Amino acid sequence: MKAFGLILLVLLVSCNTSGVKEKENNEEVVEETVNGTEVKTSLDQPKNVVDSKTTSEGVKIEWIEHGEGELLQRGDMINMEYKVSLTDGQVINGTYPNGIPDSLVPFMVGFGMHLEGVDIALKEMHVGDHVELLIPSKLARGDKAIEGLIPANSDIIMRIRVDELRKPDREIDGNRVWLFHEKKDETTRFGENKEIEFHVTGFTPTTPRFVNTIQKDEPFSMRLEDQGVVPGLKKALINAKKSDILFIHVPASEAYKSKGYQDLVKPNEDIFYRVYVTDVRD
Repeated sequence: MKAFGLILLVLLVSCNTSGVKEKENNEEVVEETVNGTEVKTSLDQPKNVVDSKTTSEGVKIEWIEHGEGELLQRGDMINMEYKVSLTDGQVINGTYPNGIPDSLVPFMVGFGMHLEGVDIALKEMHVGDHVELLIPSKLARGDKAIEGLIPANSDIIMRIRVDELRKPDREIDGNRVWLFHEKKDETTRFGENKEIEFHVTGFTPTTPRFVNTIQKDEPFSMRLEDQGVVPGLKKALINAKKSDILFIHVPASEAYKSKGYQDLVKPNEDIFYRVYVTDVRD
């Protein structure tokens, strides 16, 4: 399933760029070396701070550039560039190590797809913003280290540029679907008398990754007549094809409503699903 994660990372999608300023011709772009590969990224332009704020939770936001787009809110699907470093300057993650300069990654705001401090900061930002964040360890990985990469209790520095806000590719009964990868020559679609098999990672605003079939390599399978499946997810997958990569936002009214689900989904919580379709069959 490593290929699935890589595809998600390097996606370059067509989006609404309203409110995004064009990069200036004289913007400094610095070469970086990652795993022996030289790449360039606009996130390395000089840090000339034009504005700053520290949130009540303790995330420091420094604006390098203010965008002209709308204020971000939970449930927005954005494309962004980012670069993650330790306070000693060591780069540990980002959108550019794939070797594609200024590549974008899709991100659903407010559902814990990244560090907790990232969602806190994004809800203070607009489309087009370029910022540097100082995220305290308690809002990063806390005491969870990654051996040889991130020590325990590390503060994190993160550069983010919010490039685009994307509207869903389709919507049914309030369930919004973004199609990020499609195998054009596939013709079999999920619907009546078909079974779909898929990997899924599920997120809520309070419980990131409450389900993750990739971790154990145990994909789900279902038919339209199956009971116990979140109604909004079932509707959103209609017409999906093998190899499709879908991001799906399901409102609480199409999910578990006021009942919630065990201790994983709270009452009246929306759900965000990241889906990779492995097969559609009779």
